[in-house]
Amino acid sequence: MNLDNRHPEAPRQERHTATLFWTDFKWLVFMIALGAVFGWYAGSIEWGIIISLLLYYGWRLYAVQQFYLWMSRSLTVPPPDFSGSLTFMANQLYESKKQKQKVDQRITALVTKIRSSLLALQDAVILLDKEDRMDWWNQSAETLLALSSEDQGRSILQVINVPEFHQYYVSATSPNEGIRLRSWRNSERFLQCEVTHFGHEKLLIIYDVTRLQHLEKMRKDFVGNVSHELRTPLTVLMGYIETFSDQPDLDPKWQRGFQLMTQQTSRMNRIINDLLLLSRLENEETIPVEYVDMPRLLVNIFDDAQVYNKEYGHVINLHLDSQKSVYGSETYLHSALLNLVTNAIKYTPKGGEVNIGWQDSKEGCLFSVSDNGIGIAREHIERLTERFYRVDSGRSRNTGGTGLGLAIVKHVLYQHQATLSIESTEGKGSTFNIFFPSQRIYTEDKGNEDDKKPT
Repeated sequence: MNLDNRHPEAPRQERHTATLFWTDFKWLVFMIALGAVFGWYAGSIEWGIIISLLLYYGWRLYAVQQFYLWMSRSLTVPPPDFSGSLTFMANQLYESKKQKQKVDQRITALVTKIRSSLLALQDAVILLDKEDRMDWWNQSAETLLALSSEDQGRSILQVINVPEFHQYYVSATSPNEGIRLRSWRNSERFLQCEVTHFGHEKLLIIYDVTRLQHLEKMRKDFVGNVSHELRTPLTVLMGYIETFSDQPDLDPKWQRGFQLMTQQTSRMNRIINDLLLLSRLENEETIPVEYVDMPRLLVNIFDDAQVYNKEYGHVINLHLDSQKSVYGSETYLHSALLNLVTNAIKYTPKGGEVNIGWQDSKEGCLFSVSDNGIGIAREHIERLTERFYRVDSGRSRNTGGTGLGLAIVKHVLYQHQATLSIESTEGKGSTFNIFFPSQRIYTEDKGNEDDKKPT
């Protein structure tokens, strides 16, 4: 047997076993020897040994009885001297009991601190069992949800009877997948709900994000209003710059200046248009739903890409492996999908290859754009859809990007219940995949042309 593979406590247990054996064995040998001596003096060694063994047995029975009485007092007092192995065991039990009491005290103190911290939180915290019933909640949850002691054991789905919350609660697998709702008790308040799973139980945390919601609305309104206000003076500037640039007698030394002004005003106009589109997408809770012929839309996008591709000289391929269409906004989808295609063209060195695909997928359809361009470092992928985020600001400025394209794509896809995934390797290229779920897909067996509306 390999001793190195034994449990770390094995040597200690072996020492304790040996101690217990030799402690009692020494007393047994002593009593037998004492009985033999007295028996020899009395003329019968056998009877002397037998009497000594009976005395030893009675003494150990008395010690066991005392040991049992001591244990019945919950080991709260130091053990008396039982002699032999019982004294050793009693001391071990007493020390273990003291250590356990210290550990229990520390755990109790820690639990008390945690409960006090949770009670002091301004956010609502609710502990749920595996049947979605409320086990415990803090004061904030009691105030926010108007809970009382009678609600103990009620299902959280009965307390928060909101369809959006029910849908989120059933499908939530990560705390990062929170949902923001308008309060069902006060329409002027907004709440952020997050469910965390641990074992068979769950922890529900509800934040009051009313102030954050108002700040976001102010930001959206500000962006929309400023963009509208900038459009008029910018249009005037662009008109005059174009008029002066077309003058036949324009001094050559001014031509370079007017050329730069034309480029920058055009870039500013693109930024304003993107801001207005993004603002409209953020403020629209629902979009106009119509039948979108995806094969025809992708052919149009392919034609637009060919025009844009003239100065790059890429090979652009269109693969239509599905004839299915979708329900949604053709205008928004055209803007989002064309954005991905033009990005693939812009960020691929001249003479590259760009592939556009539309195919059936499990429980839906998949749109993809892939290229063999410069690629994107892994640390940037998660932030690509943030507004004005740039992997390389200098490179984006040279390509004329506004930093808003992928933010617009994200909002358009959200409105269509679609999801975006990005795969990229630096120096080898990128692939952008958009998955459209089955509820957004139109097929011939769902109805005829007169019924092309989502259910």
